[in-house]
Amino acid sequence: MRAVVQRVTRASVTVAGEVVGRIDGPGLAVLLGVTHGDGPAQVETVSRKIAELRLLEGEVSVQDAGAPVLVVSQFTLYGDTRKGRRPTWNAAAPGPVAEPLVDAVVAALRGRGIEVATGVFGADMAVELVNDGPFTVLVEA
Repeated sequence: MRAVVQRVTRASVTVAGEVVGRIDGPGLAVLLGVTHGDGPAQVETVSRKIAELRLLEGEVSVQDAGAPVLVVSQFTLYGDTRKGRRPTWNAAAPGPVAEPLVDAVVAALRGRGIEVATGVFGADMAVELVNDGPFTVLVEA
């Protein structure tokens, strides 16, 4: 499981012209990719890292600050560009495997009392955000 985590002042995701998820920061925007073999252990690790990493101003976590998180599924995080000019997506888990794991990360964050907004799994989404810093880290489990 991979998560690109960005500290933001605001972020939103729009599907078919309608805003389906929005946070007003400070908070985190998380692009989340799932690969084959991911399961409960990866869900626990990634959700814990997102909640507890001290990424906000003053080295505070979203859990400690009561800050929101926007989670957007992103299978392209497992794109392989080593050969040729066209990425392959073989390492990305298929939707029926990935969607429940993305949902589980969201549920785990909410279980920690964190406000979580989301995109729509598998939809054509427009993601807008203002990266604060800029500040971006990669979390892998």
